[in-house]
Amino acid sequence: MKKIIIYTDGGSRGNPGKAGIGVVFCNEKEQIIKKFGEYLGDNLTNNDAEYQAIIFALKKFKSVFGKAIAEISEVEIRADSELVVKQLNGDYRLTDPKIQQFFIEIWNLKFDFESVKFKHIPREKNKEADALVNAALDAQVSAKTLF
Repeated sequence: MKKIIIYTDGGSRGNPGKAGIGVVFCNEKEQIIKKFGEYLGDNLTNNDAEYQAIIFALKKFKSVFGKAIAEISEVEIRADSELVVKQLNGDYRLTDPKIQQFFIEIWNLKFDFESVKFKHIPREKNKEADALVNAALDAQVSAKTLF
């Protein structure tokens, strides 16, 4: 079995507003393997972005490493959103229908892995993923101001 640590972050400027995600894949020694930042679009909340970062991470893992590796991998998702982690761990109820759909998608994606765990971490321990969120948002702003 392989252990992979994935740091995820999502952010929105405006809440709702322009949103982006950051995802960092690390091995069990916490050495960075791959990292991704992506702009999501406009009119999204921080929670939307946090959930979409986790969905992106699980899907990207399978596309980069393959389904066979996913099936023998123990994945630990580390996120600085206490709300999202507690919702995914079943500590908090889900009342928003949009968030319920994100939860269901993540629940279904989990079946492709040996195990998926969610761990809350302080923001200071999620700087790399946070930087990717901001870089994706900054790149979107720069692209629109060029012309």
